[in-house]
Amino acid sequence: MSIQELCTVRERQALNSTMFALTLEAPRISAAAQPGQFVHIACGEANLLRRPISICQAQDGLLKIVFVVKGEGTKWLSERKAGDMLDLLGPQGHGFDMDALGARPVFIGGGIGVPPMLLTMQTARANGAQPSAILGFRNRDAVILEEDFQALGTTYVATDDGSYGIHGFVSDVLKAHISEYTSVCCCGPKPMLRALASIAEEAGIPCQVSMEERMGCGIGACLVCACALKAKDGETRYGHVCKDGPVFDSKEVQW
Repeated sequence: MSIQELCTVRERQALNSTMFALTLEAPRISAAAQPGQFVHIACGEANLLRRPISICQAQDGLLKIVFVVKGEGTKWLSERKAGDMLDLLGPQGHGFDMDALGARPVFIGGGIGVPPMLLTMQTARANGAQPSAILGFRNRDAVILEEDFQALGTTYVATDDGSYGIHGFVSDVLKAHISEYTSVCCCGPKPMLRALASIAEEAGIPCQVSMEERMGCGIGACLVCACALKAKDGETRYGHVCKDGPVFDSKEVQW
């Protein structure tokens, strides 16, 4: 059940020129949040549609969100400061199945797909797993949250241009280390998810993907975030990323 909560901004942090983190006092949503879920945030009176933002961390009554400024709504959100109030709906969506990870899961994020993997990795470690992470970014300036992931387990960072960490894509790193893992959880652009799902399937290990799609209503009433899925009879069916996802078994997705 989604909760509507008026939350006080505790802290604002600029991670780079376009990405920001807000820590919010959200005791009810924080207590209910599961890895892979998101919140829907009202971004000013002029914006009728709420903005879906993934949950980066949730503990001790606090909720951390990390987002990139893409338009008027997220620009307004990036300008909030300590003491401001935000109207949140959440937690929403279908998150990661933490019982399907095995002893050595790897959590992979690309760009803005990195933040939700932090709570997922934290939860896996708290459950007794030995997690690893692979984080992908365009360049050095785009790298975020690296130290947070390193505190939880072995973490590899790859950049497209080689300006930091490993020169290449997260799929290259996964290929090199796939034998070390019992499962894959990932979030990022669809081409990245497709590549990671293929590597996991070839290795015979389960893979869960968190789909990035633009959302309208956030509750499954509109068709903005519709995605093609495989039906049991082999035909194509359509689901909603906001309600049926954002997390799916990779074998369920019609790539």
